[in-house]
Amino acid sequence: MNDVILNLEAVDKFYGPIDQGVHAVCNISMQVSSGEIIALLGSSGCGKTSTLRMVAGFEDVSRGKISIRGREIHTLPPIQRNVAMAFEGYSLYPTVTVRDNIAFALKRGKLPAADVARKVEDIAAMLEISDILDKYPSSISGGQQQRASLGRALIRDADLYLLDEPMGQLEPQLRTLLRGRIKSYIKEHGFTAILVTHDQTEANALADRIAVMEDGELQQFASPEAIKKSPANLFTGTFVGEPPMNVFPALVNISEATVTFKLESDVQLTYALDAFSTELRARLATVGEVVLGVRPYAVERRQTGSPATVVANQWLGDQSHIAANFAGGSIVLVEHDRTHLEKGQKIFIHLEPSNIHIFNPATGIAISHGARLVG
Repeated sequence: MNDVILNLEAVDKFYGPIDQGVHAVCNISMQVSSGEIIALLGSSGCGKTSTLRMVAGFEDVSRGKISIRGREIHTLPPIQRNVAMAFEGYSLYPTVTVRDNIAFALKRGKLPAADVARKVEDIAAMLEISDILDKYPSSISGGQQQRASLGRALIRDADLYLLDEPMGQLEPQLRTLLRGRIKSYIKEHGFTAILVTHDQTEANALADRIAVMEDGELQQFASPEAIKKSPANLFTGTFVGEPPMNVFPALVNISEATVTFKLESDVQLTYALDAFSTELRARLATVGEVVLGVRPYAVERRQTGSPATVVANQWLGDQSHIAANFAGGSIVLVEHDRTHLEKGQKIFIHLEPSNIHIFNPATGIAISHGARLVG
């Protein structure tokens, strides 16, 4: 692994007295390596922005340590941390032009004027704001202000780049274009960056690893592929993925030849014993109840199987999303062809063991992925 740039060690954030106030960030530990792009992903209030602001120095650390390049920085003022930050709220200097806002850090560093001008023009072209460089922040749109703030951060020479919802104000087409450009820019320059977002598409497109957060806790820290294929717990499994993972409570029964999961409404999923690893069979023999999870794209529609009744069928231009009543609840299927199914039509569902995720219903912790025991 590359050199560790950022290390968070058992970091807590309380708003109010320690152990009495709001526990916004709970015992977060993570390491970020040189050249990585990390996404802090979660819903509003999960602690991701508080974590970023503690790294930047705009929030105090209640407990724990933060180091950059081995240097403890959690007690230092922001100016001494050598981090660049693009704020969700833009925070541009209102009395100077966009050009001077972007160039501010370079001018302070006494870089030659010609070099400053070239760097500003280059980054403005990447962000599609070349035409507003001589305007003032009050005369441009929120999306343009956001891109100017991003340019001001990325143009700096810093140990770490902190991006707080950096494209939240942009229309989808421009957002898609800039995601690729920004990732290429960061990678080409060897920057290390942390992105805060609630947008799964943005996290998957930009990040090498994603830190999924909820209720101030780190739920999983892994590559986008690992989170999708091997969610650490039920929260991550259902939070990451669009449409969300289908989940069903089930009772487990193991005989000499089969493994059977009994779902609600007398739906039973029965598989040959050897479809599951020996270790998983041994584990399932010790539990009575589980939660089964399956991604919508892994739900198969066949001529025979478990019955379901269509309640909605949406064609999204490149795939069909089919919702159906199944096992006392609902199930969503994704098919890549346009599917002609009517509301009320009966279909038959098949779930391959290799596509099933099994979770502990009490703790939410993953037991298995693809018929193999976790760990």
